[in-house]
Amino acid sequence: MLTLFDYLPSQNAWKVRQLLQHLQHPYRTVEVSIFEGDGQQADYLRISPTGTVPAIRLEDGRALAESNAILMYLAEGTPYLPDDAFGRARVWQWLSFEQERVESVIGALRHWTLTGKLARRAPAIVEAKRAAARRTLAILERELAERSFLAGERYTIADIAVFAYGSRADEAGFLLDGYPAIRGWIGRVRAQAGHLATMHPYDVDPHSSGELP
Repeated sequence: MLTLFDYLPSQNAWKVRQLLQHLQHPYRTVEVSIFEGDGQQADYLRISPTGTVPAIRLEDGRALAESNAILMYLAEGTPYLPDDAFGRARVWQWLSFEQERVESVIGALRHWTLTGKLARRAPAIVEAKRAAARRTLAILERELAERSFLAGERYTIADIAVFAYGSRADEAGFLLDGYPAIRGWIGRVRAQAGHLATMHPYDVDPHSSGELP
């Protein structure tokens, strides 16, 4: 059986849980207490070279880390990944966008806000991320005004990836009232069969207010 190395408050890990739910793919879970240093243990670093979650281990022992790489692997041959070269490249485009312009800015600000770390960060870094997040939201609003989903008219792993942190922008300090196209897209994603609505707050982990080792 596939093994998912998980940390419940991680929206990167949520992405994989969401796709597994859509696929009705059985798996077992191993929770990784990243703020207590579990991610830096030698055994786990052989699974995830950066010590981050999520990661998966296949039945044959092979391991794969990084949420969007896992999405690509699990979505192969399913409706959540186009089977033509251009369609797949469009999905890759948005997976790259998500890592560079969503997770790294909105995700970071959300994490700092919800764990009380925002005041510890240099004001210049916080403002740079806020400016970058506003640009990200403007791009998403413009693109989603033109089509139902990010990579076209079909729901794919691109939407799962960007939704993970993009839909939680309010928790990073960005109200979405002025982004009707984004709000419409959020509604369409939530309406998908098997959507995982449960989000796990950081306060389920008493160690999350600390810094990663």
